[in-house]
Amino acid sequence: MDGGALLASENLWRAWSFQPVVIGGGLVAIAFFLHGWTRLRRRRADLAPWTRIPLFVAGVVITVIAIVSPIDRIGESYLQSAHMLQHVLIADLGIALTIVAVRGPLTVFFLPRDLLVPLARMQWLRRTLRFLLRPGVSYGVWVIALLAWHVPQFYEAALHLWLWHDLMHLSFILGGILVWTQIIDPSRHERLTLGERLGFTALVFWTGQILAYVILFDYRPLFPSYADQPVRLLGLSPLTDQKVAGLVMMVEQVLTVGLAFVLLLRANQRRRAQLLELPAEPA
Repeated sequence: MDGGALLASENLWRAWSFQPVVIGGGLVAIAFFLHGWTRLRRRRADLAPWTRIPLFVAGVVITVIAIVSPIDRIGESYLQSAHMLQHVLIADLGIALTIVAVRGPLTVFFLPRDLLVPLARMQWLRRTLRFLLRPGVSYGVWVIALLAWHVPQFYEAALHLWLWHDLMHLSFILGGILVWTQIIDPSRHERLTLGERLGFTALVFWTGQILAYVILFDYRPLFPSYADQPVRLLGLSPLTDQKVAGLVMMVEQVLTVGLAFVLLLRANQRRRAQLLELPAEPA
């Protein structure tokens, strides 16, 4: 690593950004969760176990750190692999942890009553949520965001224009919330049966894997900004950096969506076993 690259890397690891909206949003989310958790625990302690707190806090912290830490600056200007790491943290891991934490009655207790009641009375909001939470729509929003932002022209725009960059992150977060809501079904609406959730999870997994394969196995750098960057952090060439980005996406999907698939498969097998054990109804 030459002197310029060394200086750049030393400065970058200190490149934390103070983003009041992101940090404040994270603190508000934790405050809402703790308030709702406390209310529910007073009524039914078994429905609000202590284990939910670290899960939710971890999800929020992972999301906030991915946005305000040096990962953001490095991914925006130097390494595609760092940008990919940021995306999987905010669109998959962070969201999955928070939704797992609020599953069950906590979904109702998450928002304070004084806020929940007026929101519930907004017909346009209820119609919008019902539409977005249709399984096909949820998957469509997620896959459009995933594929569109990896079109080189859109990706490059997001690297250079802050408005596009923020829109990219918001669309990834929205898509992540929608698909993980279908996979986990936190409020037990049963929009999908257990078997259908299993198939939905498999569809999400293989969609992500196909995109990861394209990034991993393409023989040329896809995004000019990374290819033209003269400072090569960690000594990674543009093509090697791109392959690492594809690998990051592939491994993260295995650890999150793959784990969800295994858990749903086991739950489905247990349910089938229970149904087989039920006595036959008398004629």
